[in-house]
Amino acid sequence: MTQDAQVTNNEAERRYEIKQGGRVVGFAEYRPAGDALMFTHTEVEEGHEGQGLGSQLVQAALDDARAQGRQVVPMCQFVAAYIREHPEYTELVQPDQRGVFGL
Repeated sequence: MTQDAQVTNNEAERRYEIKQGGRVVGFAEYRPAGDALMFTHTEVEEGHEGQGLGSQLVQAALDDARAQGRQVVPMCQFVAAYIREHPEYTELVQPDQRGVFGL
C-alpha cells in the first residue's frame, strides 16, 4: 500500500479519487442508485499501475460506502474482482445481485 496516497470522495464528479503529491492519479466512478452506489469504472493513470493504488482506492471507497450504510453495485470489473478477493465486503452487495457478479 502506498503511504503518501490519499483517497477522497469528489461528490461533484461522482468519483472517488486517489492522489499522490496532490495530483489525481486514479479514480473510481460511481452513480447513486437509490441507497446504493453503482461503481461503473476504475482507472489508475499510466505509470502508476502495479503500486496497489487501485486496491487502496477501492478499499477506501467501499469503507466509505459501508460507513454511510450504503450498498454497492460493482458494475466495474475491478471493483467486483476486489470484492471477490476480499469477502469481508460481500455484504455490501445486495444478496440477489451477488451471483451476477460472481460473489
